[in-house]
Amino acid sequence: MSAQEKASGWQLLFDGRTFAGWEDPAKKSPPGDSFVIADGCLKATARPRISEDLFTRDTYRDFEFEFDWRIAPGGNSGVKYRIQDRVFLLEGNFPRFEDRVNASLKKRPADRPAKGQEYVIGFEYQVLDNSLNPDAKNGATHQAGALYDVAAPSKDATRPVGEFNHSRLVVRGDQFEHWLNGVKVVAGSLSGPDVAASAARRWGAGSPVYELLVRQPRRDCQISLQNHSSEAWFRNIKIRRLK
Repeated sequence: MSAQEKASGWQLLFDGRTFAGWEDPAKKSPPGDSFVIADGCLKATARPRISEDLFTRDTYRDFEFEFDWRIAPGGNSGVKYRIQDRVFLLEGNFPRFEDRVNASLKKRPADRPAKGQEYVIGFEYQVLDNSLNPDAKNGATHQAGALYDVAAPSKDATRPVGEFNHSRLVVRGDQFEHWLNGVKVVAGSLSGPDVAASAARRWGAGSPVYELLVRQPRRDCQISLQNHSSEAWFRNIKIRRLK
């Protein structure tokens, strides 16, 4: 990072060697395996024993966040922000994944499991292989750069799979911007009608997840890199707080 960047408030969030500034999953009890450090990157592992995101130690309200990312062929990942909650999911049969999440918020598992999945309730900057991942076929709001399931990118600005992309995320109050490889692909409000409509459609109006996404009681929040059981690489991660 340049002296000019430091002077303007930028802070490096990954030193290329350690989990400094992040909650290292391997140091939790029982230890997790969802992220490792490889090739100078924070790497999401494929099919981990404990599927969970990698969280910043600090919380942020208004910020500018930049990162480079690369996804495995057919892969899926993301960056979550304005995070309201996280919960390990209950075992058992549920009609839909969303039903499992809502039920888990109502009756939280008592302990961190040795095997399982933690779900993060927040907003997501989508990271995806648009050409091979089946979620891309569920609509443009599920494609790379989208505010997941809420707002579609204005264009597909991704580079070929295997190459690194550069992303920028800006949050100021309720306003957000998603940039991808120099293109502002999405901008809008985190409290707009599209958020409520998406939350009602996916999670059910009045459900625990709906209430969290619409009311957003937490404004100082961690940021997380998503493990979606696909390999993904993140590097050149930096942030600055906005006033």
